[in-house]
Amino acid sequence: MANKPRGLGSAKKLIKRRRDFKELNRKTLKKKFDPLAGSSQAKAIVLEKIQVEAKQPNSAMRKCARVQLVKNGKQITAFMPGDGAQKLINEHDEVIVECIGGKMGRAMGDIPGVRWRVIVVNDQSLNALLRGKLEKARR
Repeated sequence: MANKPRGLGSAKKLIKRRRDFKELNRKTLKKKFDPLAGSSQAKAIVLEKIQVEAKQPNSAMRKCARVQLVKNGKQITAFMPGDGAQKLINEHDEVIVECIGGKMGRAMGDIPGVRWRVIVVNDQSLNALLRGKLEKARR
């Protein structure tokens, strides 16, 4: 078994060894514990619409949806961005979720435990629906 270097000039090698280990560990952990399994976006079905209370000092109710991923059946909570988005998203709609992009893959802003957001509803962009460029398709 190879031991790590212990000499006077071994700092560079130790730093490289640690960096390589962290990079390898980060990739395997992402695949193991991330519900999206390392992918940037995933298709899901809306189970219910919920409201999540914002962290202190804010007191808003953030509109979110409880969704079930199609690829592995895991349930996650996804944020519905935009004013009036909860009116456009109904139960049993097919949505595409992506990571919100908080620090190190965690929740962003004042929404506790919510790490994903809805970007597409029934194959139509949520942003275009909110702006009025598209009307919601019937499924």
